[in-house]
Amino acid sequence: MVQFPQTNFKLATRVLPILLAVAISKMTAHYCGLEFFSINTVFTALISANIFLIGFNISGVLADFKEGEKLPGELASSIEAIADECAYIYKGKKAEAGKEGFLYCVEFTDKTLGWLYKKVRTKTIMEMIAGFTDRFLVLEQFSQASFVSRLKHEQSEIRKAVSRIHAIREIHFSEASYAIAEIITFMLTVGMIFLKFDFFYEGLFLTIFVSFILIYMLLLIRDLDDPFAYYDKKHSVEEVSLHSLENLKIRLDERRKELGL
Repeated sequence: MVQFPQTNFKLATRVLPILLAVAISKMTAHYCGLEFFSINTVFTALISANIFLIGFNISGVLADFKEGEKLPGELASSIEAIADECAYIYKGKKAEAGKEGFLYCVEFTDKTLGWLYKKVRTKTIMEMIAGFTDRFLVLEQFSQASFVSRLKHEQSEIRKAVSRIHAIREIHFSEASYAIAEIITFMLTVGMIFLKFDFFYEGLFLTIFVSFILIYMLLLIRDLDDPFAYYDKKHSVEEVSLHSLENLKIRLDERRKELGL
């Protein structure tokens, strides 16, 4: 038997209580004779317009989501590049500066994972990124000038990735666009409750089905708008993978044991 991940239906289950309320309201309106709206071209045009607006919103948040998928991997790559250079200095020249630099990378990886779960402030991470400079100054005497130049480039890439993640996480795509889509969806759902159909059960099905699609898409857009919501497991469904950073932490721990640190 095929088993589907529970998260596949997590968002749908959040819509069910709303659909139950819509179904009860539709039946109440029918049996109380409150279905006074009739199907017309304006009503169907409003549904089409709302779907277009939802499509506009989802295309906007998907752009940030796709970019967000790359950022943890880029972050892990830059951290590991610095850690490798520090390990090389320590292993080849037994320089204490190499050891301190490598351990700093390990600590920074732990702090970054904590930051993504909102256990560490962004200010702390930015200060730690700046702290790499002091380590590079000490390491410079054990290598060529191009060595520090490479490390500074990786430091810049880390700062860029952290800044971008912070922006994606804290700044929503367009609150005004969300608001109008939510208002239109609410009005359309109410309108369908009082809409008269030739056959009641056909009308009940269409009311529930259209309401489900519109409400589900609004919740999905809200969820996709923050692809780094690891701190909100109760409500968040779709997040970008942190496997690259988690695997980096494992590799650095193994490397630390190899170096005897």
